[in-house]
Amino acid sequence: MKFIRFFITAFLFLILVPQPFIALESTSPMNELDDISDQALQMTKAGRYEEAKHLLVYFSDEFASMSAERSFSMDELRILTISHNLALESINQTSLDQEQKVNAVTKFRLVMDALNSQHQPLWVEMEDPIMEAFNGVKIAAEKGNAEDYQMTLNVFLSKYNIIQPSIKLDIPVERAQILDTRISYLDHYRQDVMEGEESMSELTALETDLHKLFENMTEDEADPSIWWVIISTGSIIVSTLSYVGWRKYKGQGEVKKSERQKN
Repeated sequence: MKFIRFFITAFLFLILVPQPFIALESTSPMNELDDISDQALQMTKAGRYEEAKHLLVYFSDEFASMSAERSFSMDELRILTISHNLALESINQTSLDQEQKVNAVTKFRLVMDALNSQHQPLWVEMEDPIMEAFNGVKIAAEKGNAEDYQMTLNVFLSKYNIIQPSIKLDIPVERAQILDTRISYLDHYRQDVMEGEESMSELTALETDLHKLFENMTEDEADPSIWWVIISTGSIIVSTLSYVGWRKYKGQGEVKKSERQKN
């Protein structure tokens, strides 16, 4: 019985205790860089641009020393470098308002998170504002209101632009290219969308692609390794209980047989 209690206790421990307590890990260099990018964003939102600038410069120095320890693909390096440079440039430009600065640093923050996160990335949390903005575009197009369409499309493009680099890090290249093509079509052929049925079908297709984009990223938020532990540990417990039950049943049978022989 002690053997059974041990396995049951271990099973419950693995399920109920959060992962950080199961395996205490020291803060990795990537986590530290992720924290720096988050701090830079918070400083930007607070209007503390000098501090945000120092954090972005510090990030660059730390990343240069850390990149030797971890290999990045050319696409990862390109996307991270571009988003970081744009964030730093936006902080330095006095002509930009706070919203523009926050958007630029947010874009960089989401890229860093996409590189560091193993499961649901932060950019997925942009689903509601992006889909709300797209819905405004679709309604304006259906009503044939050219002025509203231009305005709502600009809002949608601005919001999508924030997550576009991060998306390219998390989904297959082909899907990212299809999304970019559809969105570029809406941007370059704005007037045609208001006049042609074929163009309206592009809006419907893009809406479907956007829904799939966010759904696919939120379908399985659980760590696959956790499910493996649950399944494997559960199998051990079931096997153990089955074996003990069989031994108990066999033992009772032998006792009854022995008693019949005595009688």
